[in-house]
Amino acid sequence: MTRRRAVIGRAIGALLASAALTLGASACAPEPDSLPGPTDAASATPTPTVTPVAIADFPFGPSTSTTPLPSDCKSILSDGILATLQGIPLNATGMGGGIRPDSSRVCVWADPGASRTSLVTVVGYSPERSARDALYLLGVDDGYLCYEPDRGLRCEKTWTDDLGLPQGRTVFWRDGVAIDTQYSNLAPQGYTAAIVAKIWR
Repeated sequence: MTRRRAVIGRAIGALLASAALTLGASACAPEPDSLPGPTDAASATPTPTVTPVAIADFPFGPSTSTTPLPSDCKSILSDGILATLQGIPLNATGMGGGIRPDSSRVCVWADPGASRTSLVTVVGYSPERSARDALYLLGVDDGYLCYEPDRGLRCEKTWTDDLGLPQGRTVFWRDGVAIDTQYSNLAPQGYTAAIVAKIWR
């Protein structure tokens, strides 16, 4: 009888020890809500890189002029031109639009996701001597067609890129103000003429 009790005692002790181990393991296990989730690096959506549209240089700076600069980019365009540009972002974040320290207005019509299509216009003061020299070099060195419409000076040139898309640039200067438009695959008919008509109406 004593031997039987000893066997039963050992069995009960083993069961208690097993239960204690199970409870201990459960107490150490984290609750479902406290389990670590995916890291920010793994779950975050990558932010696309936006590159400002490249703009060729022109001598903008202090100038003697009786012409006020436009207050915004839309006021210099006709209703017809604005209708043509409908749906295309204006001065999207990171594209380079806005007002420069020299007070020039930079108007960038471009979708950040369409790197081959853009229309950029810079309107600002430009001293006569520097502007005339720059326009002369565009005509002589770079093959631009230059002439004198609307009591100003205008130089323009068109070409195609490696994919055959139309590219171009038109620079107009009058009364100390330059309008420099550079485009890629986006050239509304009469664009520069519309700006000239708005500024000097």
